Amino acid sequence: MIKRLLVANRGEIARRIFATCRAIGVETVAVYSNADADSPHVAEADFAVNLPGNAASATYLRGDLIVAAALRAGADAVHPGYGFLSENADFAQAVVDARLTWVGPPPKAIALMGSKLEAKALLAEAGVNMLPSHTDPDEVDVFPVLVKASAGGGGRGMRVVRDRESLAEAVASARREAASAFGDGTVFCERYVEGARHIEVQVLADGFGNVVTLGERECSIQRRHQKIVEETPSPAVTPTLREELCAAAVIAAQAVGYVGAGTVEFLLSPSGEFYFLEMNTRLQVEHPVTECVVGVDLVRLQLLVAEGDALPFDGPPPLRGHAIEARLYAEDPASAWAPSTGTLHRFAIPGVSHAFGPLPVPGLRLDSGVGDGSVVGVHYDPMLAKLIAWGPSRAEAARLLSTALAHARIHGLKTNRDLLVRVLRHPSFLAGTIDTGFLDTHPEVFAPLLAGVDATRLSCLAAALAGSAQRSAASSLPSGWRNVPSAPQRVAFEGPTGCLEVSYRLDRSGALAEWSVRPVDRDEAGLPGAAGGASPHDHPPAAIVSAAPDRVVLDVSGIRLSYAIHRVDGVSYVDSSEGSVTLTELPRFPARSAEASAGSLVAPLPGAVTRVLVVPGQRVSAGDLLLTLEAMKLEHAVHAPAGGIVADLRVGPGSQVETGTLLAVLNPD
Repeated sequence: MIKRLLVANRGEIARRIFATCRAIGVETVAVYSNADADSPHVAEADFAVNLPGNAASATYLRGDLIVAAALRAGADAVHPGYGFLSENADFAQAVVDARLTWVGPPPKAIALMGSKLEAKALLAEAGVNMLPSHTDPDEVDVFPVLVKASAGGGGRGMRVVRDRESLAEAVASARREAASAFGDGTVFCERYVEGARHIEVQVLADGFGNVVTLGERECSIQRRHQKIVEETPSPAVTPTLREELCAAAVIAAQAVGYVGAGTVEFLLSPSGEFYFLEMNTRLQVEHPVTECVVGVDLVRLQLLVAEGDALPFDGPPPLRGHAIEARLYAEDPASAWAPSTGTLHRFAIPGVSHAFGPLPVPGLRLDSGVGDGSVVGVHYDPMLAKLIAWGPSRAEAARLLSTALAHARIHGLKTNRDLLVRVLRHPSFLAGTIDTGFLDTHPEVFAPLLAGVDATRLSCLAAALAGSAQRSAASSLPSGWRNVPSAPQRVAFEGPTGCLEVSYRLDRSGALAEWSVRPVDRDEAGLPGAAGGASPHDHPPAAIVSAAPDRVVLDVSGIRLSYAIHRVDGVSYVDSSEGSVTLTELPRFPARSAEASAGSLVAPLPGAVTRVLVVPGQRVSAGDLLLTLEAMKLEHAVHAPAGGIVADLRVGPGSQVETGTLLAVLNPD
């Protein structure tokens, strides 16, 4: 039996595996990079071993270091989690060769399914439907096609191409991204099916020839070909189709002599035909939804099978209710999904009843790799957590999940939270009419939850009142004291829509006599300047019920609204029932800063410059690719905003840049 398990991973999946280990009495070993030294998964392990460095290529992708760490820490087994080396056959073999128990399928099965090209050939011979594909881009004669990495997954190394002119650059870009993420730049082109659904089947197999399926998962809500909302069962799968999908999944598992937990992924066309995509020879990110509706601990079953035992059942268990998972990412959907880095000042989601394991009763489960004070850097995937709702019906699960996300307090980083809530509440999602292009066909889900003008104004007023209460508590003077008591108090904030000035006046009893919030311009020194805007009479009548540094209650037209304010270094995070907003208070007399030259192109996020395609003096057209950055294992392109001449170039391949670093200067035509 396994006594001490090393998890060759980080973040929430390491914590998830540790939770099961604690429940069954197995000791745990964490590995961590320098950047992860203070991460929750390190603190929760019984033992922890440092992998010097920060980049994944120097730490979590170094199989030799991880095997050595397992031996040094006295572990007798290794669990790979997902991502990194989880589908690396050489790493699995190295673990076995070190006489450690490998918690995963046989290395041969990983090798066979690790190459999508080899897997497609093998299963086509076994009779599973396949989409046409080409390894030579010149052979592609029908568009659109999907360029895909042969190794790895998670949407990396994937590009949709709709014409031949774009194919060469898409293939080259996909190869670079795949090589960076998986160490293998092999790609191929596969026919792209418009309006298709992404359906996958969870399989479990033991060493005695038993292969069991645990239903299907719907994973069609995706960004950059990476799932962000998953659920089970699928609203599109009938009992008959489920039987057919599960039968095909069993064929795939048996064809490679599979042992352990795995997932067989299919594309379901609008006509009802399904095609094999790939088999992931590991635990999936979305495994919690299956655990909810089936009532099993998949990690426990993985360990059971790795110890040589048989599965405790010989047929598919019944499905109970409906479960939906949403992935919270530190990224800005409205800015081309740019990752967000920095300190997570607060991370709190209401109503969570369980974490890291099957829910005993319907409710909310949170699997998180972060907490208050966690630092999110550029080295790894930007996923913060997964929130899972399990309910008697799909509608109830969606409502529970969207409400919890809407009321979550996530401060310090931009996230996809608002988009997730809008997706879960969208009529098309609730009707089950979704496909992999959902986000492209429903741009309305990119709007922030706090979208109303009055809602934004009231949040600004609450932030101003909370700031005043905080200053008053720290001073002997009453709030707003001045020589001319009739003059209003003013404070300016930088908000999501620009600079906003709050003006309010209290009467002698401390009641709110008048208030207004108006957009203002900034002058060249950064000071709020004069501008037109709404007068106090254009605002809803409001009265102060209470005002404290961390909570303001207003009576707005006879309705009480509560605002929670969390202030960090001049930034107010305001949460209410109407949504959340981040407001940065602007100083009255800021120091004059150097103004960027016209035509300056700055880094949209921190990362490393991977390619520079221009030289000073070169003429470019609007939309031309100038250079690329790599951050969080993804490639980000920097295009020319207009036609002109490259006047200056400040970076080269390999340059490390921070957000706002000057990359180049373009003199526009």
